[in-house]
Amino acid sequence: MTIEADLALLAIAAYFVGSIPFGLIVGLAKGIDPRTQGSGNIGATNVGRLLGGKFFALVFTLDLLKGMLPMLAGAYLVRNFDLQSKPYLLWMLVGAGAIAGHLFPIYLKFKGGKGVATSAGVLLGLWPFYTLPAFVVIGIFLLVFLISRTVSLGSIIGSLAFAPTYALFGWWQGWPIVGKQLPLLIFAIVMSLMITWKHRANIQRLLAGTEHSFKSKKDDPTETPQAQSRRHSEAPRM
Repeated sequence: MTIEADLALLAIAAYFVGSIPFGLIVGLAKGIDPRTQGSGNIGATNVGRLLGGKFFALVFTLDLLKGMLPMLAGAYLVRNFDLQSKPYLLWMLVGAGAIAGHLFPIYLKFKGGKGVATSAGVLLGLWPFYTLPAFVVIGIFLLVFLISRTVSLGSIIGSLAFAPTYALFGWWQGWPIVGKQLPLLIFAIVMSLMITWKHRANIQRLLAGTEHSFKSKKDDPTETPQAQSRRHSEAPRM
């Protein structure tokens, strides 16, 4: 088989891997269906709200690996090819397949998550052009979250910041971002807009002042008894 055929098959496989609903699997294993509780989303944030922080970390990591591992496999295949070559462009298609799988999973009638963790895995796996800007964007996400205590706001701002951050890195490093790397810039813009679009309901709640946050859970009606029990058991004892 040719390298192009290998990458095309990897892109298809990445879609099916990206479609694995780890948030739903973890939730059902603990007796909770995240599709019918909390925000109704199968992503790490809703699972964490329902089950506790360690389950947020578990689902986020698994979703991130759905994007990173196919990209690393693709990196091995394209290691000897030029940036502008067809195999290099197909490598980005592998990442697109993983993200599309998470956003529109075939196993759940194409109703998936919002793609933040899986997209982060794709970015970290496309070394060095996306990896370095991704670390900056992760820092932006954490800063916004620490200030607002709202995951969705950090995710939206972080996703919108990625394409400009990549462009700034490209200018600083002398990368040909409007030459050979133009497909990377276009992919970054499309990915950012897609993640933002998937957060459109969150944007409406943010504007209305009703978005879920981690400032206080005392009056949060979406928190389950299981999560309340974990929160109280993890509280510091005097």
